[in-house]
Amino acid sequence: MDIIRNADGTLVVPVEPERVHVDENDPDATEAPTGPTTRVLHPGEGGYDEALAQWDLEQNPDREAVVSTASGREEAMIVVHAVAESPDHDVVPALEKIQDPEASAEALRHVLVGGVHSVEDFASEVAEAEGGEPLPAHQATKIIGEVLAEIDT
Repeated sequence: MDIIRNADGTLVVPVEPERVHVDENDPDATEAPTGPTTRVLHPGEGGYDEALAQWDLEQNPDREAVVSTASGREEAMIVVHAVAESPDHDVVPALEKIQDPEASAEALRHVLVGGVHSVEDFASEVAEAEGGEPLPAHQATKIIGEVLAEIDT
């Protein structure tokens, strides 16, 4: 089962159902999984960054290893800041401000692969380069997901 990214940034991820132990003395008893088979993860929730990185990989499984360039990272910071500052969190106008969306996407994928601490560090870099306060990691991760989804369409 693939990870599903909803428009609000939440991710529907598959989970292993719990196994039920049955009475070995009862020949009619069967071992059946119980519980949900999916879970909704919200930005900032444990495992969200990893699930978003996995979702991004599922979008293009043949993609080569993620490589971040200095110019791609700079443009990624511009895009993330522009989306964060936009009243509607509109990604399209933010992407129009940069020259190489693919390099920005690679830089953002590189941030995601590093996990929550990488996202926090990136948010601090954005604030230092573009001004303002660092975004909370969950907001930065959500914006990264929105930008990647737009670039990949």
